[in-house]
Amino acid sequence: MALWRAYQRALTAHPWKVQVLTAGSLMGLGDVISQQLVERRGLQAHQAGRTLTMASLGCGFVGPVVGGWYRVLDRLIPGTTKVDALKKMLLDQGGFAPCFLGCFLPLVGTLNGLSAQDNWAKLQRDFPDALITNYYLWPAVQLANFYLVPLHYREDLSTALISIPPGLSL
Repeated sequence: MALWRAYQRALTAHPWKVQVLTAGSLMGLGDVISQQLVERRGLQAHQAGRTLTMASLGCGFVGPVVGGWYRVLDRLIPGTTKVDALKKMLLDQGGFAPCFLGCFLPLVGTLNGLSAQDNWAKLQRDFPDALITNYYLWPAVQLANFYLVPLHYREDLSTALISIPPGLSL
């Protein structure tokens, strides 16, 4: 309980820094879980570079982008009613999700050393399936997120959910 209170104090004092670090930590932890529990690599075959890449993506991209988006979204639709949550979810999933995936996938490809041409081909191949898969889960999650979760915790919840990509190989 003391750790939770310390986290809340830090989040209040330095919201941006704490959310970015939390995103990186959750993305790194998610990759560890993915490699060890989903892929069953074992400690000897664990790809530490991949975990570091995921943590870096969390700190340098996911945390700032998602956190910033949630702040913009709350300014565009400031309420907390069910209708407001529905409006936020529709805007999030209709506008932000395709843009986010369209940036995230090539960023991962670039970090994996893909050429611009290979990255473009991978984006064209993977984007439709990634977006469709997104729509299986995220509209319901975001509806609950926007209705039930206070703004300063939303990014942490979203990052926690995207940080465990089953079978993701970077």
